Amino acid sequence: MEAQPLLSIENLKTYFYVRDRVAKAVNDVSLAIQPGETLGLVGESGCGKTTVGKGILQLIRPTGGSVRFEDSELTTLKGERLRRRRSDFQFIFQDPYASLDPRMTVAASVTEPLLGQNSHSKQARRSLAAELLAAYKKEGVA
Repeated sequence: MEAQPLLSIENLKTYFYVRDRVAKAVNDVSLAIQPGETLGLVGESGCGKTTVGKGILQLIRPTGGSVRFEDSELTTLKGERLRRRRSDFQFIFQDPYASLDPRMTVAASVTEPLLGQNSHSKQARRSLAAELLAAYKKEGVA
């Protein structure tokens, strides 16, 4: 039996209504990400990559479709329940100058998403950064 996807998007649509016109920013996007998988969304400028990401996080409410993360239908969450669920996600922007601060160390950049969750001590964050960077190097990327 195949595992349930960690994230499942079905028929995602995001339309913007401007005067008497409809701009279809995202039209009928479907994808599934299994636990342990990584997905890179690639396309030319203006094709809707950021809008898909914002639709997943519900920063822009989709016009239609389904966004399921684990056992939650994100399109129906509101308020505190939605804010708590968003802490399970991390945006990585396509512009490295928008996402990386040259004044920060690599370890600080890697562990920065943990700061907002207040779930790890400084020592635990350092240890996790070392572990992640060692795994990254082991894969032959660095």
